[in-house]
Amino acid sequence: MKRIQDLKKIRESLLTVVSSLTNEQLNTVPAGFNNNIIWNMGHLLVTQQGICYRPAGEAMHLDAAFYDRFKPGSKPEGPVSDEDIAWIKTELLRLIDVFEADFQSGKFQNYTPWTTRLSGEIDSIQAAIDFVYFHEGLHYGYAMALKKLV
Repeated sequence: MKRIQDLKKIRESLLTVVSSLTNEQLNTVPAGFNNNIIWNMGHLLVTQQGICYRPAGEAMHLDAAFYDRFKPGSKPEGPVSDEDIAWIKTELLRLIDVFEADFQSGKFQNYTPWTTRLSGEIDSIQAAIDFVYFHEGLHYGYAMALKKLV
């Protein structure tokens, strides 16, 4: 599906944008902000998984502790380790490939409608993908702004 491939392109671009940053810079929370670049990257993982898999009754490809660390409403509780940063960077692309395979296999046929505070009702996996696309762009912009400050 083209929209899923577009999500992957956004993530590839984000990885390129942050490739010159140190792990210390990725963990820096600038004055006046409540998160950092690596939190935004982890948040992309949990949001896509939560929005697409949970309402369809499917298991996410992330563990609960990771989900809780980066879920909506969370904020960095401390530095993300070098190992976890490397894992997040890898998973940003891998989980889009897994999602595309799951989508192609028909895994999301039983998607239960729900309402988000940002865009109203999400009533299908297609609407979920559209929302994730919007959400990824939003956090890509946050990461770009944060990069200028670190």
